[in-house]
Amino acid sequence: MEERLQKILARAGICSRRKAEEYICDGRVAVGGKVVTRPGLKVDPEQTEITVDGKQVRREEKIYILLHKPPGYVTTMSDPQGRPIVTDLLPGIKHRVFPVGRLDLDSEGALILTNDGALGNKVLHPSFEVNKTYEATVKGAPKAAELQRLARGIILDGLKTWPAKLRVLHRKKGETTIEVIIHEGKKRQVRKMFQAIGHPVLRLKRTAYGGLKLGALGRGKYRFLKQIDLKKLFS
Repeated sequence: MEERLQKILARAGICSRRKAEEYICDGRVAVGGKVVTRPGLKVDPEQTEITVDGKQVRREEKIYILLHKPPGYVTTMSDPQGRPIVTDLLPGIKHRVFPVGRLDLDSEGALILTNDGALGNKVLHPSFEVNKTYEATVKGAPKAAELQRLARGIILDGLKTWPAKLRVLHRKKGETTIEVIIHEGKKRQVRKMFQAIGHPVLRLKRTAYGGLKLGALGRGKYRFLKQIDLKKLFS
């Protein structure tokens, strides 16, 4: 994932961003063996060698985290309204990680955070068809025909959704909990799907990315993912 050169140098601990701009303008930084003097240059540090005064900039260690996002947190790196953000739940994590996909403020469940842009793009890109599994508790009792309509795909915001898998998990007075599996990532898609058939979502929880399940991980808790976990994303 391409980033501004001065940002890469700052994150690698070479110097501050402002100082990095000075280094670049002074001709002390080379990208792919060629000296650069333009601070705004965007570079993929995973694909290109970067040196400062002839010394190679060490690439940042890749980390992968599975967080059980609670309701009430926004899935962004900052929030102008001052609401809690998901990285507030990662005390002691020195790496700058970003969330892979989103869960809206009122939703909870599985959220991957990483500093690996290539993996993040792969998980989110529709061509890889990484399934996301949700438990949606909706108002009322949707009829089988309504659920079949959602499964076939409906028009949302002028575009038809891809086919989905739906399964009723349980019903109780006034509400129904349904498992929903989709591989798209449209904003608030699950909520909009059920709103379209007249059964608004009361609670929403993402329980899995591909074969990687949230399991018994408690609200607000996280764990580091290993390579065996990452393989489950695409299973």
